Parts: sequence; structure tokens; C-alpha cells
Amino acid sequence: MKEIKQDSYRVTPRKMQESEQYKKGRGAQLNTRNRFLKDQQVQEHVEGIDDWSEKQEPTQYIEQEAKSLVNKVTSPDVGMWYSMNPYTGCEHGCIYCYARNTHEYWGYSAGLDFERKIIVKTNAAQLLRKFLMNPKWECVPISLSGNTDCYQPAEQKYRLTRSLLEVCREFNQPVGIISKNGGMVRDIDVLKEMAKKKLVSVLVTITSLNEDLRRVMEPRTTTSMQRLRLIQELSQEGIPVGVMMGPMIPGLNEHEMQRIMKAAKEHGATSTAYTFVRLNGSVKLLFHDWLYKNFPDRADKVWHMIEQSHNGQVNDSRWGVRMRGEGDIAEIIAQQYRKYGKLYGMNTEDLDVDTTSFRRPGAQGRLFD
Repeated sequence: MKEIKQDSYRVTPRKMQESEQYKKGRGAQLNTRNRFLKDQQVQEHVEGIDDWSEKQEPTQYIEQEAKSLVNKVTSPDVGMWYSMNPYTGCEHGCIYCYARNTHEYWGYSAGLDFERKIIVKTNAAQLLRKFLMNPKWECVPISLSGNTDCYQPAEQKYRLTRSLLEVCREFNQPVGIISKNGGMVRDIDVLKEMAKKKLVSVLVTITSLNEDLRRVMEPRTTTSMQRLRLIQELSQEGIPVGVMMGPMIPGLNEHEMQRIMKAAKEHGATSTAYTFVRLNGSVKLLFHDWLYKNFPDRADKVWHMIEQSHNGQVNDSRWGVRMRGEGDIAEIIAQQYRKYGKLYGMNTEDLDVDTTSFRRPGAQGRLFD
């Protein structure tokens, strides 16, 4: 088993002791240190702590009046111009999630804190309305869930995503949504109205049809079958929907790409996208710990294949390369994507949303519109 280095830390993977209890329902099994905090206790040196115990804490919703909501996206390879996230942190607990690192800006850990300390931007709808009323705003699509999932469990209580969609509908502001939660069906009425005006497109993330893998990799998400049913319901209502297969992880789920695309197509998806796993920041340590605890029989192999696909590292920050990987393994996955996308007739329709019908409520109509 390979020792890894995380900043000034070196961590040696080990098997779980009989006295340890795996935290079911959580992706991360520990809190990594926050790089912005000097004084803190963390469990990263697990091999040196015999009596460490981590409480099974319930999810905590931290309500806040945010100062801003819509963010400009400067990364050229993520396919979005602006994004908005009503929640920070995500109870889904996906172990590979790149957004975990952003929780450190709030003074928390990218590990367990990311999953159980959810910041709720209670004034999200008011902030969006204020943003769209700014006369300097020139309409381009805004992405929901550019960072964390807008339909995570907190949405069932707070309905912030629905309130944002209602504001977008009022302004004819186009949005793109990416989610892996079947709770989106609650908002089909709003999405259907927006779809009639070409104001919305949806990507439903499916990383595996293997429920045993899904339960430990994405512990608090809806099942793959529920996501396929969501694709079907959206499609039947005329809402443009595709499937996001991300991330593809060699040795774990990359062999499922064809099955996922085929199933998504059969349920009404017309477009596809995928990403290759990259383990940035603290996610490197969290994924490593998770991998060796859940798949000790193949952990070394999986880890090495990820390294082979990122020039000897498990993360690559280069634009255009970081999301796809490079080398033989990454190329095989890319070839599969192209082959089966063509086989199932994916990505043949124009899914562009309409930015020309944007209107500010109460504003005088444009002459000759």
C-alpha cells in the first residue's frame, strides 16, 4: 500500500481496526485539516492515534444571509459562464467531489464537515432578483449546481432552488441544471413552463448502475433507477435532459459507460457529458482513505491508474486536460464515449437555450420586439 503526502502530512493507508466503526451514510470518514487554520485537531495521522473517536453527528443546517449569489466562472473548460449555488456543502457525501475544498473558505473541513455542516443561503431568491435587475446584466445562461447539488436533501425543507427557478421564469432568464437527486420532480411544473420558452436544460448525473458502489461512493444520493426515472419524467414533459457520467474512475466505474449511456437513452436522454476523476486539494487524502477502506483488494491498482492518467499525479490543474486526463487509460475512456455516443445517437440535437427573451419585470418593452 502506497504512502501519500498531503502538504506537510504523510499518511500510510491501513486496514480498519475491529474497534473502528465505518460511518455509513457518509462518504468521508474523517475531517482533513483546513489549510487556512493554524490551530486545529484532525485525524489525518490515524495510525498514531489509538483512542480517537469521531461522533456520528447529524447534519446541521446553518442559515445565513448571503451577500452575493451569482458568480462569474473563469475556468474555460467547465462549460458555464455564471453559476449560483443556494447551498454550500453537500449532504450527498460524494467522496470524489471537487467542491469539498471550497468548504475550507468557510472555516470548515473538506471531509465530514462538508457533508454535515450545510450553509443555507436563505435570501438566495432576493439576491438573484437584485442581480437580474441590474441594468448592466447582459443575459447569458446561469448554471444551478456549478459547485454543490441544488437538489440535495436540504432542498426538501428550504425550497431555495424552486424559488430561484421561479425568479428565472419571471425574468425569462435561461438556466442549466445539473443534479443527481430525484427531488427535481417536485419542480417539473416550473421546468415545463421554462422548457416551452427554451429557458432550461438539465443534466442528471449517473456515475454507476451498481448500487453497492453507489451506496459507498455517493451515500446520500438517490438510486440510479430513481435518476433514470427522473430522466424519463423530464423527457416526457418536453424538458431537454441529458446524462452526466462523472467522474469516470478507472477500476471502479469506467467500464459502465456504455450501460449508463444506453439506459439513459432508453429513458429519454438526448445528450451526454463526462469527466475523468481528479483528486484536488484535500479530496486526494479523503478519496485515498475511502478507497483503501472500501476496496482494499484493488485500491493500489485504482490509485496507480489515476496517477497514470494525470502525469504521475492524481490531480492536474491544466485547462483542457484536468477534466479528461491523458495517457492510454484516459484515451480508452474517451474512445468509448465517442463510440457509444454515436451508437446511441446522443448529442445530435441543438440544446441551446434562448437568451433573447430576457425581460426585467416592469421594464418597458423594446421597440419592434
